[in-house]
Amino acid sequence: MSTTKWVTDPTHSEIGFKVKHMMFTNVSGKFSKFDATIESENNDFENSKIEFTGAIDSITTGNADRDTHLLSPDFFDAAQFPEIKFSATSFTKINEGEYELVGDLTLHGVTKSINLAAEYGGLMKDPWGNTKMAFSLEGKINRKDWGLNWNSALETGGVLVSEEVRLNIELQFLQQ
Repeated sequence: MSTTKWVTDPTHSEIGFKVKHMMFTNVSGKFSKFDATIESENNDFENSKIEFTGAIDSITTGNADRDTHLLSPDFFDAAQFPEIKFSATSFTKINEGEYELVGDLTLHGVTKSINLAAEYGGLMKDPWGNTKMAFSLEGKINRKDWGLNWNSALETGGVLVSEEVRLNIELQFLQQ
């Protein structure tokens, strides 16, 4: 059986995350430089080979001072750990259009397994004749599991930055 390769369409994809700030509001961010590929043997994508890399120095949260702090050794230490990587270990169809994606996330020099819920958006041709497909992914990780420990206690109790990071990922792929 032949393998089909899919690459991200970066203009129609987003790797986003949200973290609670001061225990009551969310701060959103995203990676603006990334690449993801899928190698599949069929159109149900089950057991596909899925790889992702992102440039840590491309993190943006809409605030230059915060972005600079995130790149520092307090958080991602972009100089020492310039990439985030993900490699799927399984991609299982749960129901029509719903999958569970399990894989190894490498961040800040640490590799741990994570689970993501994946929703298949469909397969279609764009106006220029290219075959495209899309997935939406969601999940949660604890940043401390990857050694991202910086925080500051609040006078009123609690901490400045939540340990939980919610991942919100929209990927559109182009068939090669």
